[in-house]
Amino acid sequence: MKTNRRCRALLAVSLNLMALLFSTTAFITTHWCEGTQRVPKPSCGKERKTNCLNYSGNETANDTNQNVVHYSWETGDDRFLFRYFHTGIWYSCEENINAAGEKCRSFIDLAPASEKGVLWLSVVSEVLYIMLLVVGFSLMCLELFHSSSVIDGLKLNAFAAVFTVLSGLLGMVAHMMYTQVFQVTVSLGPEDWRPHSWDYGWSFCLAWGSFTCCMAASVTTLNSYTKTVIEFRHKRKIFEQGFREEQNFLDQEAIKYFRERTEEERAEAGDLRLQCLHSCSPN
Repeated sequence: MKTNRRCRALLAVSLNLMALLFSTTAFITTHWCEGTQRVPKPSCGKERKTNCLNYSGNETANDTNQNVVHYSWETGDDRFLFRYFHTGIWYSCEENINAAGEKCRSFIDLAPASEKGVLWLSVVSEVLYIMLLVVGFSLMCLELFHSSSVIDGLKLNAFAAVFTVLSGLLGMVAHMMYTQVFQVTVSLGPEDWRPHSWDYGWSFCLAWGSFTCCMAASVTTLNSYTKTVIEFRHKRKIFEQGFREEQNFLDQEAIKYFRERTEEERAEAGDLRLQCLHSCSPN
């Protein structure tokens, strides 16, 4: 029993630790959503000769005289570049088409004014989710390594299960609210940011993986608590049943003893009465 209980506790601690690592990584990274943005090609110049628009075929003229009307035969998507971008809770980063590397800007500033409250609520929920995971993990470690008795371990187990379930619910709500904010931002956000195509990234997968591990840890903890309580009740029932049987046996033995004792006393009393009659009767 003790070995099985320890194995269940160790499994719950491992799942909670994975949920904590996944949620923290997802919270600080910027790959919740990723895709491409369609932006106009820049004009060709001395430093850029590919993926650009060369209006007149004369780069020097383009640089020296900006008042000249320029024409290009490129139409449709040929006039645009598709740059890669990725977005997280805090920042949205996109490929820099004019230089190497990326440029990032605050996603909170990109979100529409009507969705900023929901986004901040999502951020607060994510923080609370991580904090409750830390509390649940601490309680599970105390129950695993420092519980002095089974009763104390059961109390820690119950509190750990409650905190883990609450953290999972907060995490689910936070992920759904962020998804809603991002979808609204795709439609109503700044025109220079709106994605041409997008999909969920690996940070989003980590966030929901964290939620899955959190729920698995809470189920394992509740299962361990329930099994331990059931085992104790079963053992208590067996003990009480054995105690009743022993008590009944002792009662029967006592009844038998007193019955035999009473019969012996009656026999002795009868003998004394007979002796008294014989001694008291005249010759």
